[in-house]
Amino acid sequence: MTTQERERMEKLIEVINYHNYRYYTLDDPEISDAEYDRLYDELVRLERETGVVLPHSPTRRVGGELLKGFEPHTHRARLWSLDKAQSVEELNAWHGRALRLWNEYNARHPDDPLPPLSFVVELKFDGLTLNLTYDRGMLVQAATRGNGVVGEAILPQVKTIRTIPLQIPYKDGVLEVQGEGLMHLSTLEEYNKTAAEPLKNARNAAAGALRNLDPRVTAERKLDAFIYNVGYSDNIRFRDHREMVQFLRDNRFKVNPYIKFFDRFEDVIEEMDRIRAMRHELDYLIDGAVIKINDMRTREAFGYTEKFPRWAVAFKFEAEEATTVLEAVTWEVGRTGKLTPVARVAPVELAGVTVQNCTLNNFSDIERKNLRFALGTEVYIRRSNDVIPEILGKVTDAQDGGEITVPDRCPACGSPVEWRGAHLFCTNRTDCPPQRVARLVHFASRNAMDIETFSEATAEQLYRELGVREPADLYGLTFEQLRGLERFGDKKASNLLEAIEKSKRCSLDRFLFALGIPNTGVTTARALADHFGSLEAVMKADMDDLKAVPDVGDIVAESIYAFFRDPDAVRGIERMLAAGVRPEAARPAAPADSPFAGKTVVITGSFASFSRDELTRKLQALGAKVTGSVSKKTDLVIVGENAGSKLAKAQELGIATLADEAELVRLLGG
Repeated sequence: MTTQERERMEKLIEVINYHNYRYYTLDDPEISDAEYDRLYDELVRLERETGVVLPHSPTRRVGGELLKGFEPHTHRARLWSLDKAQSVEELNAWHGRALRLWNEYNARHPDDPLPPLSFVVELKFDGLTLNLTYDRGMLVQAATRGNGVVGEAILPQVKTIRTIPLQIPYKDGVLEVQGEGLMHLSTLEEYNKTAAEPLKNARNAAAGALRNLDPRVTAERKLDAFIYNVGYSDNIRFRDHREMVQFLRDNRFKVNPYIKFFDRFEDVIEEMDRIRAMRHELDYLIDGAVIKINDMRTREAFGYTEKFPRWAVAFKFEAEEATTVLEAVTWEVGRTGKLTPVARVAPVELAGVTVQNCTLNNFSDIERKNLRFALGTEVYIRRSNDVIPEILGKVTDAQDGGEITVPDRCPACGSPVEWRGAHLFCTNRTDCPPQRVARLVHFASRNAMDIETFSEATAEQLYRELGVREPADLYGLTFEQLRGLERFGDKKASNLLEAIEKSKRCSLDRFLFALGIPNTGVTTARALADHFGSLEAVMKADMDDLKAVPDVGDIVAESIYAFFRDPDAVRGIERMLAAGVRPEAARPAAPADSPFAGKTVVITGSFASFSRDELTRKLQALGAKVTGSVSKKTDLVIVGENAGSKLAKAQELGIATLADEAELVRLLGG
């Protein structure tokens, strides 16, 4: 290899690694994919022609040869475990011990006392601890935690994680940093869609990938890593945690956006509730929070017990995953006729809730999770986002349980069932009771016609006793009919009729959503209303018209087109219009002086003055585009109580926030 070739390779590696940092860590690319590919291809060509691949080359991230085994690696500085607290009382006890140590030190050193205690709070990630070694700016080793003194060397595996830099600007000697290797929940979900052997949970997926002898397996998992500590350095020292975090960011490490600093321990205690509330908004697993004393000199003065640093504690949340016995599987029929398997499990406490039912999605999931022969055996379950828990997989690989069978008839009406892709459907759309009832419930739901006091129990009673079969039937109900029903007095009958009457004046987007058009959710319904401006125009639209609507593709367009050519659907709409239902045309143009006109807005948290849905509608009426996630394109994040990761993301990206609810009300027009 010539000097010129080496210099060119070094330059290409420097540029490519920089752009990897911009793309993967900052989510802020500076060049196009085509330009990046040109640089990468040139590097690959030079490596092939010279036969030389430099240690810090990004081409090494794809995984290489199968390893024979893991070599032990001795850490330069010990990786300590943390003492644990699982209650406010235990947290206060830790704080009390810290105060005592602080007072004792200052009593012994009156001329050089420690500063007042202040605290940093970070998330406690549920992944695999990594220890990364850099020598003069080059990543030279990576290891698991092991016993804290000696771990397993896993450099080829870690190199597949694109957010871990192969080079860093700091070149003044040896540096060891610690972080957490993890798999994002969205990545796990995508991986399991096509995996021959689905992964049971994100933590095991990350740990298994990083401890796999084949780095190519690690690469397939598309892992990520957050770096949170400098464990060893030849030369650099930090005054406090804030300074250390800035050093990590300056050296292109991916640092989690959630880091908070507090002067009062009472605020730390309150923060635990906020983290517990936001944990389900995250795209990765956490099992608690870590509280540390901010000042580094104080940490040195406090020192360590035999097992733990005295200056830090981990606050552990209730378990989000558990094992229990799968007792039975039943098949429930939904609004569209889809049959969904629901697992009945032995009661188990999970995140403070007793769990007895779990979702199984479809039969393909049952097979991919090795659950076909799992009745009566132990399974893993996870509770996420405060919804019905899901079964992750069987504890053992043995097929030693009873068989879960697929019905050939609808369990509700006895009609034949048919496969549509991965799902089973009842073929009887017109007279299957659960479908009818579910469509009534959907029609009356808050995001649809918002008929107050209407419940699933009410829908079942109206179906059973008054022959209500479709939404249009609701508008023909009388006071005499309702007051004659069990548990219906005069007041309840009047309230329901008033709510039904009130629903006649509705927005077009709500009405379209209420119709239950296949593949048409709230966002699509709103887009249809904004685009066409009237129900008549939507109903008459052809395929080309529909595909001109933003975010409406072929499948959605076909669903909408077919729905409005179904005679039964059209007849139901005509009956509702004849009864006085008046879907309003598209919303008027936003006032020219609206502070939200043309702005992309994200909402996070809760508000005293209105619900999230109400706030969304108010903002849209004032010309805002309301989206669900924060990105560089976001103009404003509106912050309510118990705001979660969206606020942290906004702060990381430097996006404007509005946290004053009174000011928000004023801007909305009172």
